[in-house]
Amino acid sequence: MSAVPPLSIGAAAKQTGCSAPTIRYYEEVGLLPAAPRTQGNQRHYDDAAIRRLTFIRRCRDFGFTIEQVRELVGLVDQPSRDCAEVRDIAQVHLLEVQKKLAELQALEASLSRFVHGCNTACAGGPAIDCTILEDLAMPTWEAKDHLPAPARSGCCG
Repeated sequence: MSAVPPLSIGAAAKQTGCSAPTIRYYEEVGLLPAAPRTQGNQRHYDDAAIRRLTFIRRCRDFGFTIEQVRELVGLVDQPSRDCAEVRDIAQVHLLEVQKKLAELQALEASLSRFVHGCNTACAGGPAIDCTILEDLAMPTWEAKDHLPAPARSGCCG
């Protein structure tokens, strides 16, 4: 028997930080066992369900995909399996995050060059002559190596 009385879906949502539709979705896709129902057909969640929902939400907060969460939940349900399996899932996700981070850093550098180029070449002139608009119109194979020139004859030249 549970240490605390079972919670309604609304109370479970509030306690775990998941929305009620999200909780229903996790039940539909099999990440969370279907909750027992009252005579009035309301779902009731016990401590184990709250712990599972918290686990799932935390996994999602860390960006694990639903499939990765499914694998992690499976490992929770089979505690005799090797910890290395958990590590491997986390390692794959870490590599994905590092790749996205590198992409975001490249995006940041490009945007920084755009802004710097505009500040030095044309800020304050007509938008049609803005170096940022010119750079955005460049095909990507040309734009990769393109650095906005500080003294363009653009909108302020």
